[in-house]
Amino acid sequence: MFFKFINLLKLSVMKRNIFIIAIVVAGLFFSGCHKNFESINTDPEHLTAVNMNYIYLFTAAELITSGNSDANAYEDWRNNLIYASCMIQHLSSTFSYWGGDKYTYNAGYNSAYWEQNYGDPVKNIQEVIAHVKSDPAQANFYNIARIFKVFMFQRITDMYGDCPYSQAGLGYIGGITTPKYDKQKDIYADMLNELQDAATKLDASAHNTVGGSDIIYRGDVNAWKKFAYSEMLRLGMRMVKVDPANAQKWTQAAIAGGVMKSNDDNAAYSHHGYIQSTPTVYGTALVLDGVDPNASRLSKTFVDFLNSTADPRLSYFGTVSTDPTNTDPTSAVSLGDTTTSMQLGQPNGFDNGGGATDIVNAPGYPGNQNLYSIVNRNTFARYDAPTYFITYAETALLEAEAAVRGWDTGDPAVYYAAGVTAAMKQFDQMASLEGASPAAFPAISDAAVAAYLSANPFKPTDAYNQINTQYWVATFMDEYEAWINWRRSGFPVLTPISNYPGNVTGGTIPRRFTYSTSEVSANSENYNAAVAGLSGGDKMTSRVWWDVP
Repeated sequence: MFFKFINLLKLSVMKRNIFIIAIVVAGLFFSGCHKNFESINTDPEHLTAVNMNYIYLFTAAELITSGNSDANAYEDWRNNLIYASCMIQHLSSTFSYWGGDKYTYNAGYNSAYWEQNYGDPVKNIQEVIAHVKSDPAQANFYNIARIFKVFMFQRITDMYGDCPYSQAGLGYIGGITTPKYDKQKDIYADMLNELQDAATKLDASAHNTVGGSDIIYRGDVNAWKKFAYSEMLRLGMRMVKVDPANAQKWTQAAIAGGVMKSNDDNAAYSHHGYIQSTPTVYGTALVLDGVDPNASRLSKTFVDFLNSTADPRLSYFGTVSTDPTNTDPTSAVSLGDTTTSMQLGQPNGFDNGGGATDIVNAPGYPGNQNLYSIVNRNTFARYDAPTYFITYAETALLEAEAAVRGWDTGDPAVYYAAGVTAAMKQFDQMASLEGASPAAFPAISDAAVAAYLSANPFKPTDAYNQINTQYWVATFMDEYEAWINWRRSGFPVLTPISNYPGNVTGGTIPRRFTYSTSEVSANSENYNAAVAGLSGGDKMTSRVWWDVP
């Protein structure tokens, strides 16, 4: 197990200090095995609570939750891109295995996130929590781990619905190999209580025992407190239709507790320092510019909206390459043309099959599929593009909606402008995290932001649409969150692909992912009980608890 974990670190952890610590620990561990007969005859791969440093398990949990479970972004490729990005009409694909574009079904792709995250990440975070819980010196680490655990399970339950929660990941430390599926309503109640309790117990005066092994905030408890309350706001707003009283209660508690206030608070993992010749674990960007570079284009829905509002972000989202298979980062062909006027979105719902739904038959087909925009390779499709977990832009936009609902005394127009501004200025932060040159990654000027807000002012009569459509733009490439918030809010209003042959949803945009097929045999009793609670069964059209029509 020890060698396996060191290998994971070599593949996963970009921060040099974490890697060095791992090697030092390994050296100390093995050098001690030569001192006496007992240590020589001790299995060097056997880890115990005594010789295990749990900060490494926390690092691994953060990495894999960001979509990086292996060397080709297994679940990020399938759930985040192939399905969610196309269902939410950020991207479009004519490739048959990109099932989200036309609502076709692939059981393995549906369950990819479930399988990867119920593997090591959930077990790792549970072991961290169990083993530092009673150590007063590790109190901050314990509470940071609790906060991140909430984020981990929020993703899982919002994608699948009822799921193992209270008994999840306890096979080794609790002897539970067939965990029950908790009701999403109960999961939400516990997650919110966990956030509240953990956030209030973080102590900025206490010693930082996590440090650089925390790839998001490096153990900064003030940053984690803002993360906790911003996550609480997200959860509170999820419940607006199913439980408005508790939605208001928790939304107000989050705002009072102290949510993110600037882009400096963003929860981001920087991949800066990546070497292309040694590809490791880079999630979404590796798919877009590495293992599947020609499979997707920007969606017509997305590009048309950006054009309709003269959004200066369009050239940051898209580029037109005459050969998307060319992924040489020094090649002008690979980087393409980012001129705003050149960007063209590909309509969803077409293929390359030669029939009526072939892309050549799409209205306005430009004559060559490579005239449609791909994701910009200087921004989101750079190998070292950062992974964002929660951002200030999203938080401010949720505050705007809370204010519209009367749950916050602030001005929704001010929150709205702050959210849009932060989303545009986030490109400055991306450039810094990527180590990109200013020439390759110019900032969106204050004047351009002001001009956009002047031309697209907040309208109280269209508030929910405006706010959540901007949330849709701000969550580009965090397609999990874009899809989840669309299901919650209903905005932007998307036109589904209603008549593609073989779709499994009756031509409606999917509402959830299906459970892992391995659960049918490995955890059949609990799986069957969970499926019985779904209207329509384990289908992509069934709705989770908070997803009220």
